[in-house]
Amino acid sequence: MVLIKPFEWMDKYEIIPDVLNISETCAASISIDDLVGLCEDPNIPPPLSTSTKLTYGSIRGSNPLRERLASLYSARQPSPLPKEGILITPGAIAANFLAFYTLIKPGDHVICTYPTYQQLYDVPASLGADVSLWKLRAERDYIPDIRDLKELVNDKTSLIIINNPNNPTGATIPKPVLQDLVDFAKERNITILSDEVYRPLFTGMSPADPKFPPSLINMGYENTIVTGSMSKAYSLAGIRVGWIASRSSTLIEAIAAARDYTTISVSQLDDSVASYALSGSVLHSLLGRNIKLAKTNLEILERFVDKHRGTISWVKPNAGTTALLKFMKRRGEKVDDVAMCIDVLEKTKVMLVPAGKCFGSEFGGMVRVGYVCETSVLEEALGKLGIWIGEHLERCATID
Repeated sequence: MVLIKPFEWMDKYEIIPDVLNISETCAASISIDDLVGLCEDPNIPPPLSTSTKLTYGSIRGSNPLRERLASLYSARQPSPLPKEGILITPGAIAANFLAFYTLIKPGDHVICTYPTYQQLYDVPASLGADVSLWKLRAERDYIPDIRDLKELVNDKTSLIIINNPNNPTGATIPKPVLQDLVDFAKERNITILSDEVYRPLFTGMSPADPKFPPSLINMGYENTIVTGSMSKAYSLAGIRVGWIASRSSTLIEAIAAARDYTTISVSQLDDSVASYALSGSVLHSLLGRNIKLAKTNLEILERFVDKHRGTISWVKPNAGTTALLKFMKRRGEKVDDVAMCIDVLEKTKVMLVPAGKCFGSEFGGMVRVGYVCETSVLEEALGKLGIWIGEHLERCATID
């Protein structure tokens, strides 16, 4: 039996009625009607047809969906990615799992940036890998240090895992660091998996910036796998569509073979909605809406942090949907993040994620905020959190 740590926090508390959820990592979700309203061409039919026969559909994903995703990775590239380099999965969580299931065997050594989404290091460990954590530090703005990677690698290292932009820090690995990573891995023939579910929600840098990170699939190294999803940056978590992209046909075919043992295909309905959302008439409006929402809400969160400076500190995120906030009492004691999150939830219905519990003890005293919810929800939640800080923070338990 495979032993794996449970996802305790979200499953337990997210179901509370009327919760003000600023722990969510998706850009504020939209309906099919909202999606159709974003379409710039009124002549394009809506994505769902009641006359469609509900067969298994396209096993690897429909041609329109794979072609549209391939085009996202082909923009301004001398070598376009063919649709055969895309494999559609039920969400990025399945994409990551399939890649791990295919690539990892007992005794392998895997390196994963940390903190990050729990799946990215716990699933490799459950498959028998020895996992080393490539730790991100606040004093480096949560940018990984290649010197640390060199200390972790050994002759059994088969896979390096990154998450760019990063959950929970909202930090981005800049292009020069990505290039150093690619050069390092290529020299040793180590495969890299880059979880890019928060791409392209960039709030603090533009594509004109020389440090702006391209997708890792376009960094000139074939042994690279990229995973993505319609859930985070595209506001469509409910359709459960993710993907694997790679320029290596060997990697894609191996993962496709493993996929036959887990899922036959993604629902035709989900595929249709994703294809519609990624069409030229919808994509730019959808991403424009979400990038504007992220920038607006980040400014609101920054004003909140500034107002409570001395109590709250952070490294301001420049991408994605999440931020880590560190809470301290007046005398400098770190607040017990679990006790704080429970007390805030009970007294205000505001839901946060305790980073010490969900990402590791070294992040004790910190909470993760998912700030790309509806602006009205963020404003109400931060208003209530501010009142809680004034009335209850000094009485909250502390940790060493």
